[in-house]
Amino acid sequence: MVCGLDIADKTDEELAAEAAREDSDGPAFSALVERHRARVWRVCFRLMGNAEDASDAAQEVFVGIFRGLRSFAGKSKFSTWLHAVALRTCLKLRRARGRRLKYEAEAAERNRGETQRSGGGPVAALDVAQMLETLDEEDRAMLLLKYAEGHSYEELADVFNLSVSACKMRLSRARDELQRRFPEQEM
Repeated sequence: MVCGLDIADKTDEELAAEAAREDSDGPAFSALVERHRARVWRVCFRLMGNAEDASDAAQEVFVGIFRGLRSFAGKSKFSTWLHAVALRTCLKLRRARGRRLKYEAEAAERNRGETQRSGGGPVAALDVAQMLETLDEEDRAMLLLKYAEGHSYEELADVFNLSVSACKMRLSRARDELQRRFPEQEM
């Protein structure tokens, strides 16, 4: 019990300030990790595309949070700041493995074309993850955070350092691009 409040009763912002003061992986930081572990992993999974990479990315996110807690200024909610760190971490990791992903996407496209030519008919229910892989990294991330994680336009504006109207426009353009690339799919 610190300052009369149990750790469980403190807000994320209070815990972040306390963890920054502790400058260690003490109870406040541990509580933040425990509160956000599942959601950070889920965001990382959606951005990275597989469980192993998501686990690695989530671990990097929390290491980054630990090192950068003093930079949390409280201008946005802690969870928004945390998701911005998760996004930047995942984008950095995805860019690092970009050549491999590009090769895999090209191979999947060739396989999809072979399936259609071999009489398998058009692929009716294309995997959403495969569709999203065709987008620019930031557009893909923005769509995932908005529709899979339920972030508001205001939170997205904070995460991507854009205006709310710019976020709405980018989301609209990303949806339009998916519709253009996959006209047979219902969006």
